[in-house]
Amino acid sequence: MTTVIRNGDVLTTAGLVRGDVLMADEQIVEIVHPGTAAGSAGGSSEEIDATGCLVLPGIVDAHVHFNEPGRTAWEGFATGSRALAAGGGTSFVDMPLNASPPTIDAAAFELKRQAGEASSVLDFALWGGLVPGNSDDLEALTDCGVVGFKAFMIGSGMEDFPGVNARELRRGMSIAARLGLPVAVHAEDAELVEARTRVVRATGRTDASAYLESRPVESELAAIRVALDLAGETRCALHVVHVSCPDGLALIAAAREQGVDVTGEVCPHHLLLTGHDMEIHGALAKCSPPLRDDAQRESLWRKVLAGEVDTVGSDHSPAPPDLKTGDDLFAAWGGIMGCQHGFLLLLDRVLAEAPDRLAEFWGLVSARPADRMGLGDRKGRIAPGADADLVVVRRISPRTITAAELLTRHQTSPYVGREICCRVDRTLVRGRTVDWAVDPAAGLPAGGGRFLKRRT
Repeated sequence: MTTVIRNGDVLTTAGLVRGDVLMADEQIVEIVHPGTAAGSAGGSSEEIDATGCLVLPGIVDAHVHFNEPGRTAWEGFATGSRALAAGGGTSFVDMPLNASPPTIDAAAFELKRQAGEASSVLDFALWGGLVPGNSDDLEALTDCGVVGFKAFMIGSGMEDFPGVNARELRRGMSIAARLGLPVAVHAEDAELVEARTRVVRATGRTDASAYLESRPVESELAAIRVALDLAGETRCALHVVHVSCPDGLALIAAAREQGVDVTGEVCPHHLLLTGHDMEIHGALAKCSPPLRDDAQRESLWRKVLAGEVDTVGSDHSPAPPDLKTGDDLFAAWGGIMGCQHGFLLLLDRVLAEAPDRLAEFWGLVSARPADRMGLGDRKGRIAPGADADLVVVRRISPRTITAAELLTRHQTSPYVGREICCRVDRTLVRGRTVDWAVDPAAGLPAGGGRFLKRRT
């Protein structure tokens, strides 16, 4: 079967062009420009009219927590992947923690891979975990096809996925370097956070401002410095996830100039929300590193537009509503649910403030993460030979995001109530249109997603 998307503004590797995209056998075959012969596109069996729309490479979200197997009451591949598809995603990389068991050995990997293949509507890859005591399992996880190893430099909040100290991280990085895989780190200094938390909690305060004070910018910067030093020492590729402050990106850039193989990820919530939103929404807007003040957020955004960020990932981290309630913000679960709208809200801002930066920005959510995760030979670009993973986005009059439209297992998000000015008309994975609508009476249909093994 061949499919053609006609008359869209197509973001190709050469920039934005008006034209048609021909797809066949799950791949992009040809990009036909106006005034040229339609070629084999004329014999297509399905046509999609994209007049007035952007046709963009599908988002490669390299940072999601879909929590399967074992915690589908929190989320799952079925609901999470549909929400991401509605937000422009065509593939994702699932984190190793929050699932039960966590993906820290080959047996757990196999359980997660099977769950994803059974339920995900999007193609997916998997991170392996780096925790104390599993260094002997890293090679087997590599053979399974993980894109890399995720480690916490502070407690993760999950007892079965503890954080690593500097000695354990150095050992894991040395093994990862030998295996040719990157290590991703959650960078917060455990001692600094614990000390600050004791001071704050001694006052009896448990509100949003107290939580924000307990995890200062310096705790993040201190951990990033340690991770960069260890990456340079071991020659391990390093990926610092959810950098929340511009100074963190500056440290990463300086280390790269010194020859360290390092990339930095930022997340939509650190670009869209501030600590004030946590005071309004409570635990719905709790995350770590936490939301920063408006000056930090704006400076981080300017670095995105200046090309000083490597990737953008959602860090979609869901939990049941009962874990996101109460007045004690230290006790509530930390994680922001946002894969359905976070990327689109950022796209809104780019189109409104810096439309000339569209190609560069969209590369941060598509080609750049695909390359870093070892998926760039198939994912993240609209080019002949690449997988036919595309998203058709239409600009619309401003409307308000509602809880009822959320496709995640729990219909809660700090983005509810915000205005949005674009929508996804269609998401295609390997040329197949993803149906994210669900009939409650019929239940969730089979997924159709495919496991992606990293290629080096």
